[in-house]
Amino acid sequence: MTNRHRLLAACRNFPVDRPPVWLMRQAGRVLPEYRALKEKHSFLQLVQTPELATEVTLQPIRRFDFDAAILFSDILVVPEALGQGYHFRDRGGVEMEFSLKSSEDIERLDTGAVRERLQYVVEALGLIKDALAGRTALLGFAGSPWTLANFMLEGGSAREFSCAKELFYSEPRLFSRLMEKLTEAVTEFLQMQIDAGVDAIQIFDSLGGLLADNSYEAASAEWMGRIIADLGGQVPVIVFGRGVHGNWPALVRTGAQVLSVDWTVPLMEVKARLPRTVGVQGNLDPSLLCSNPPLVAAETTRILNELRAFNGHIFNLGHGVPPSAKLECLESLVQTVRSFK
Repeated sequence: MTNRHRLLAACRNFPVDRPPVWLMRQAGRVLPEYRALKEKHSFLQLVQTPELATEVTLQPIRRFDFDAAILFSDILVVPEALGQGYHFRDRGGVEMEFSLKSSEDIERLDTGAVRERLQYVVEALGLIKDALAGRTALLGFAGSPWTLANFMLEGGSAREFSCAKELFYSEPRLFSRLMEKLTEAVTEFLQMQIDAGVDAIQIFDSLGGLLADNSYEAASAEWMGRIIADLGGQVPVIVFGRGVHGNWPALVRTGAQVLSVDWTVPLMEVKARLPRTVGVQGNLDPSLLCSNPPLVAAETTRILNELRAFNGHIFNLGHGVPPSAKLECLESLVQTVRSFK
């Protein structure tokens, strides 16, 4: 079974010989070859230059031979394509070129320019597909409308995101107008990736946990559901909702084939609460990659054993690879999954 077929079988909840494995955000920023590129190019140059984005996408595949390559990009390319650029602060974090402060700011967001402004992503995907030559699956992704709205309204990274919730509660019509635009833009961006040949897509609702349980569906899950419905089942969709453990029914209603789970809840418990047709992805604590190989192997084995009786499990971290992760720990993780019977 090829890596591509293993991935697709897991997404569709079919039996596979072992769980497929890749890492959210891959392992790029801990690799010496990636750091060598970063000494010569900015992050945005890596994202926006197809040849460089291809190289960064392929680096973890060359080193670890994951079952899927994840497009090297950023969730904030969508706001940039709408006309709200971004850059990285010297001391860390993201800063948007401006904050959305009014209805006029929201109306100026140009959904008609998304396809033209993100052609560099399509070019990169073509190069990546050629390099993978059908052996390794390729995943595309985008941020959820809710998560993107937080950055756009806040003006970048924030110690406490509050503007989106305030808009949701106090001006629901204006909030809906922003979400309609973001839903249209994200759908277009994901369709571009599907047209370019990705095997599956992921929607990252990394800030979903900011919402109260009774507002999560209206503020976030409903909009992801619209995206998934509009994409029409062309490829499997994976949804990652960080910290949204009271909202598994709402996530199921999005229509996603796989739900990705963070490290703060037992994966077995989540799987037992989902329909058998919905797979799970996760959920090793990323901090373990900063420990030692035997501990990584033990915790990886524990998760694999817990999900042994279930189809539709994709092994992954519960979030992104930490910058201080050790290569020997990543190797231990991959070897443990590969040797699991």
